[in-house]
Formats: sequence, structure tokens, C-alpha cells
Amino acid sequence: MKLGNPEIEIEVDEKHVCTIRSGSSFYKIHGLNADEFPPLPVFKEDKKIVLPQEKLKGMMKKTSFAISTDESRYVLNGIFISLKDHKMTMVATDGRRLALVDEEVDVTESSHGEFILPAKTVTELNRLLADKGEVEVRYAENQASFTLKDDKGGSILIVSKLIEGNYPNYRQVIPAETKERVGLGREEFLHALKRAEIMTSEKSNSVKLSFGKNKLEITANSPEVGEAKETLAINYKGVEMAIAFNPKYMIDPLNALTNDEVFIELIDELSPGVLKINGPFLYVVMPMRLT
Repeated sequence: MKLGNPEIEIEVDEKHVCTIRSGSSFYKIHGLNADEFPPLPVFKEDKKIVLPQEKLKGMMKKTSFAISTDESRYVLNGIFISLKDHKMTMVATDGRRLALVDEEVDVTESSHGEFILPAKTVTELNRLLADKGEVEVRYAENQASFTLKDDKGGSILIVSKLIEGNYPNYRQVIPAETKERVGLGREEFLHALKRAEIMTSEKSNSVKLSFGKNKLEITANSPEVGEAKETLAINYKGVEMAIAFNPKYMIDPLNALTNDEVFIELIDELSPGVLKINGPFLYVVMPMRLT
């Protein structure tokens, strides 16, 4: 608010001219007939769910970083939301990584369905969703609405178009079995990756994770920048294994999570790695070829 006075007086005349007075400030703004504004859509009562804002905010935070920015694959330019079997599932992928989270939500049989919410709407919701209050979600064939209600009786309504098209079968990229499961301290792992990332470049944009007996070595080597080596003490007694990832693709989910411990599940150096927590979250990331 740029006005210095806490009180504002607003008047609108029959010609749609809005007059604003506040202290010594005076403004006159030419408006338009309200009838020219597009009408708000009417949603069916049965396609509706209600959940805490905090839960929706947390789900979007854990998935939105994986939304694709490639406009040629427009169906990936948003979050896929599925409402089924008393669960809300959110998925985002850019083809190189995939983030999935599902939470128990009161979903009636008539409310079952799925839709793709555009990235711009996700960004706006991430900004407006609070840690208190409820959000009412309604959807139709090509639109969805989110009514954010606070404890004081106020509300914010967001109406969005949906992305048309069929979301790819994301289940098929999730490995059915893994050979090794490694527990890691999230913050320690995150900070080590951030330090190693400094020694990467556009040409050499990967970090290598080498798992040995009770230790993890994180290395980065770039001819243009230099090299880095981080060693973490871990509880690992499996076979020695090395796998490389784009550091950003590991840092993003670790930043979005709050858990003290995360788990990496691996098959081999060429198969996707899976990041999990003790909770309803799963992240699949494609490896980079070791050099």
C-alpha cells in the first residue's frame, strides 16, 4: 500500500468513474461496466473436495519443482491431480525426473476424477495458501476453482483453466524393485550436494555418488572450474556402486522436504534412482552417464 493514511474512501459513479480519497491524496480512475467482465463459472456441487490449506500447500511444494518448462510437451506444463479412493495424488514430471505425493482426503465417489493444473496457477496457489484454514476445490471438464477460507470468515477465490490432454502413464517409470536402499540425513546430504555443485559447469553438470562400506563419496569434476569431494558416514553394507546425477535434480526435492532422514533406492548405475521418505512421497530421477 503506497498511501500514507490508514483510511481510504472509494466512490464509483454511474459512468464507472472511481474516486479514491485518502488524507491529502486524491485519484480518479476510469473504469469499465461490470457487465463486460466475464461471468464466473458455475461448478457442479458433486465435483468438490475440502481439505486443509496446509496439506494442499505441502503437496504442491513437494511436486511443483518438477513441472516441465518445455512448451512443446504442454501436458507436462502443470501438476496432474487425481482424486480417487479417498486419496488426492499429485504428480509432476519433466521427462528426466518425477515427483509424486498422495495424501488421504475425503473424496466421495461422485467427486472421483483427474485434471492437469497449469504451472501459473500452481505458482499463485503456492503464494496464497496458508498454514491455517481450509480450501474448497471444485472442478469441471476444462476449469477448476480453489476457494481459500481463513479462520476469520474471509476467502480468496482462484479460478483456472485446465490443461487439455492425457497425462502420460507415470506409474510405468517407477521402478518395481530395487537392489539397495540407503538412509541419509537430509540436511547433511543436501549441504554436501550444494557444495559439490559449485564445481560443476554447463558442460560437466553432474555429481557422482559412490557408495562403499559405511560411506558415501560425492565427487564433482569440471575442467573449467575444478573438482570437489565430499565424504559422508552412512550405514551401508551393500555392494559398491557409483551413479551420477544432475545435482539440481537431487537438490530440488531435498529443499522441498522437511524430514530429517531420506532414503535412496538404487538398482545400478544406469537405472533410475528413487528418493523416498517415511511418508507419502516418491521421487524418481534419471541418472547421467558416468565419465
